[in-house]
Amino acid sequence: MGGTGNSPCASCKLLRRRCTKDCTFAPYFPADEPQKFAIVHKVFGASNVSKMLQEIPVHQRADAVSSLVYEANARVRDPVYGCVGAISYLQNQVSELQMQLAVAQTEILCIQMQQHEPVVPTPEVNNPDQKPYFLQDEFSQYLNFGSSSNVIYDSLQRENIYGHDMVS
Repeated sequence: MGGTGNSPCASCKLLRRRCTKDCTFAPYFPADEPQKFAIVHKVFGASNVSKMLQEIPVHQRADAVSSLVYEANARVRDPVYGCVGAISYLQNQVSELQMQLAVAQTEILCIQMQQHEPVVPTPEVNNPDQKPYFLQDEFSQYLNFGSSSNVIYDSLQRENIYGHDMVS
């Protein structure tokens, strides 16, 4: 038999057929994981899965089965879009989080600039050893966004532009 031990593989058991030693499904759908084949069979059909596996090189079949199981689960959750719907949802989440990060970084910069209110003096030509104000150490603090965790936390406590709390 192709299954583990004396029992047929999950596919042969579900399809109620004898599991042979050269069963295409046995290495990828073990008897102790019947739900794995059941969902793939429900979405793609046993015949189609068999054809797909036979067209794929043996060393890639395990990955293909893993992908089929993932897509079948996604199709059950979202029959129209499947995996594409999940990917689209995650891409939208990333975009929203990137926008929130940009807003938070802008708020941090504004707060830092308000706290320090630099006055740009006119450079003195008489003293060539004196550096212009923008080259002094004070300017570097405007380039260091991550220097104050309290500022970051406080700015995230406020409502974002959508009216939602960004941190609960």
